[in-house]
Amino acid sequence: MNGPHPWRPTRRRLTDTLLAAVAPVAVCGVALAGLTAWVGTGKAGSPARIAVSNGRVYLPYGANTDTAAFFDLSNLGGADDRLVGVTSPATGGEIALSRHRMADGATAYRADVDSVVVRAGRELAMSPQDVDVTLRAGAGWRAGDLVPFTLHFERSGAVRTIAVVVRPSAQ
Repeated sequence: MNGPHPWRPTRRRLTDTLLAAVAPVAVCGVALAGLTAWVGTGKAGSPARIAVSNGRVYLPYGANTDTAAFFDLSNLGGADDRLVGVTSPATGGEIALSRHRMADGATAYRADVDSVVVRAGRELAMSPQDVDVTLRAGAGWRAGDLVPFTLHFERSGAVRTIAVVVRPSAQ
């Protein structure tokens, strides 16, 4: 018989076949262990969950009616979210998100921003040195007054909160 030579298992062929089968199984095992740990922490697939606290709005000084509001934002969920707007029926005009910027090392200015990211599992504390909400104060505001706000998030939707009117030095 001069036909094709029959396949015969050799030690080398069996070793190569076994390694070819074990490598994907090992990679799948490592991936499964990682996913199990992620699910075990409670973050897998959980949406953004925003909590708003410590709302305060500065009492304007003198005849100026422009001021700023600050909030502490906590994302208790497993996905990032984005603050895209702020509204209030008690303010006297447009409300904008802004960021404090330094120019030439000695002067500062306000730069409007479209949105602010709140990372999953993290907190964002608004402050005069970073992110804030700029607005026009309502007529007759006094220290201690409560001002209603609605913070609009890309994923979490609208979150209603209040801010207390404080003197800037009361921080």
